[in-house]
Order: sequence, then structure tokens, then C-alpha cells
Amino acid sequence: MADLSGARWRKSTRSAGNGGECVEVADNLPGIVAVRDSKDPAGPALTFTPAAWTTFTNQVGHMG
Repeated sequence: MADLSGARWRKSTRSAGNGGECVEVADNLPGIVAVRDSKDPAGPALTFTPAAWTTFTNQVGHMG
């Protein structure tokens, strides 16, 4: 399990109109990108390699 104690979480700039219900991302940690539910910040987080995260966000960006 990754140590996320130093994570700096941020919300997407596109989440402003949905009542705050979105994901938060921390990409300041060496070797991982962490993602969590903004409604449950103490809950579990998913972690990805930076390459996997880039691939995912690029694919999602092409869906809309």
C-alpha cells in the first residue's frame, strides 16, 4: 500500500457545477498518481503509475 500522507489533493476544474461530488487526484508523489472520492477523503484511494494515469486520462478525453 502506498504512503499517501504527503499527497496534495486537487479537484478537477470541471467539477464546479456538480455540488462537489467528484474525484480528487494527487500527482505530487514520486512514482504514483492517487485518486479518491471527494465525498470520502478518509476512504480508500486508487493508485496508478504516472504512465497508466496518462493513458487513462487521454482515453477518457477522447470519449467526450
